[in-house]
Amino acid sequence: MYTGKRSSLLWVKWSCMILACLLLLVGFVYAYDKPGGIADWRYSRAAGYPGIINIPLGDTPEQAVQKFRQTTDEQVIYKEAIDGGVLVFTKRNDQTDGTDLGIEFVRKTWLGWKWVTGGSYGLSSVADEAVNYMSMPKFKGIHGPFPIVYGQIADKSITDIQVILGGDAYRAKIINEGVLEPIWYVELPSSADTPYQIEALNSRSSVVASKTIDDSFDSGSILVSK
Repeated sequence: MYTGKRSSLLWVKWSCMILACLLLLVGFVYAYDKPGGIADWRYSRAAGYPGIINIPLGDTPEQAVQKFRQTTDEQVIYKEAIDGGVLVFTKRNDQTDGTDLGIEFVRKTWLGWKWVTGGSYGLSSVADEAVNYMSMPKFKGIHGPFPIVYGQIADKSITDIQVILGGDAYRAKIINEGVLEPIWYVELPSSADTPYQIEALNSRSSVVASKTIDDSFDSGSILVSK
């Protein structure tokens, strides 16, 4: 009889401890991922903001981006699961001249989808443009597939793009389906730093255009080599 009561007391004790741990876990998850929570505080410190940015939650990756950017003027043209989240490519709906492209990284939390980091560029039309690009560095304390170099292909003869860094070549993933102009991106090692070289090649593996990048946060056009 004594043994039975002791077992029951132990079961109640362990159940209470497990429940308390679960409640603490749920509380921490909420405090971490809620708008204005710990994750937003870490991002704000890493990005150099004096206050705390409130990053809203969305039901989908697209909604998370839209809520953070507070605009409906951008359309998602491509998205891909990567590095524990989703990479979202966007273009402005009102873009009529020149070119623009944005890239956003979002992750799934227990509370919903949350924007992590991203950026965009816009360029005027340039004659003899082979490709355009934007490079984004990796910021300490911000998770994601960075450093990354991405852009669009203007010259139809280009079939391959690579980034040369420290003697190694990193081939770009090129997306043709569902986009008006092919888009490309290269995820570089987390320790990568400038300078590096972007090379655009044709089907014969000849270099059509190239440019050395000295700024880790840069964008521009690369012209066809004469």
